[in-house]
Amino acid sequence: MRTEVDVDGAYMEKRKKSDVKAKRMSRIKKILTYAAFVGPALLFFLTIQIVPFIMGVSYSFTSWNGVSSAVEWVGLDNYIKIFTDDSKFFNSFVFTTKFMLAAVFISNIIGFGLALLLNIALKTKNILRTVFFIPNVIGGLLLGFIWQFIFIKGFASVGNLTGLSFFNQPWLGDEVTAFWGIVIVFAWQISGYMMVIYIAALQSVDKNLLDAAKIDGASSVRMLGSIIIPLILPAFTICFFLTISMAFKIFDLNISLTGGGPFNSTESVAINIYQEAFQNNRYGLGSAKSILFFIVVAIFTTVQVMTTKKKEVEA
Repeated sequence: MRTEVDVDGAYMEKRKKSDVKAKRMSRIKKILTYAAFVGPALLFFLTIQIVPFIMGVSYSFTSWNGVSSAVEWVGLDNYIKIFTDDSKFFNSFVFTTKFMLAAVFISNIIGFGLALLLNIALKTKNILRTVFFIPNVIGGLLLGFIWQFIFIKGFASVGNLTGLSFFNQPWLGDEVTAFWGIVIVFAWQISGYMMVIYIAALQSVDKNLLDAAKIDGASSVRMLGSIIIPLILPAFTICFFLTISMAFKIFDLNISLTGGGPFNSTESVAINIYQEAFQNNRYGLGSAKSILFFIVVAIFTTVQVMTTKKKEVEA
């Protein structure tokens, strides 16, 4: 006969097995749920981003022309050629870096200024937000052709009517004015997007802090520098990251406005890589340039994020 201890032991063993099975089923259910939601996005990310990136890295060590089936392995020859015999690529890097610095500064100044303006109680603020954001939804190629007409025809007409030399300059025909022309159009396009991010950050600032500062006699400028900006530093981190990456990767706006001219003085790195790979049929060399470009952009954005994140902690 089975004793009471044996019965209790069998019951506890059965209960333990049941709990283990339930936990296993719960874990499997959770994994399947995650896979159902994350799986498709992960699959597309791997297919569209990771796999092409790995292929690009491998092609950068070849002399493939992008057309034939013959792929010759050349090792580091493409990278050596870039550093020793490709001044055009480095000139495009210099232009892109200068453009990035100017565009990031101007775009964020305008975006933050518009956010401050539209954060106050204006009756038309919702309409103005839409108006300022609309340029961001216009495609870069279309926007470039629109502003090309404005610079060539519109500014010339205004200059003839007013006699102002500012409008009569060869905006897209001179190296200096073409550079600033691209900066103006980029800032005009992207500032509305930055404005939306800054407005969201400004609306999260505790009004009680501002009211207390006013009672203590703080001016608007003092509140802006000592309270508002330190509290919305995460928004600056995001906006700087976005504008740096967008400015570095400028292509469609650049190619539709100037095409890299005059005399390749406004040729961005993206245009240089495009011409190398798809016009000169040197896909291997173009891939090597794109990998170097990726490394530089990654370094710039990483340093920027680390620096601004440190400021957030200090604030």
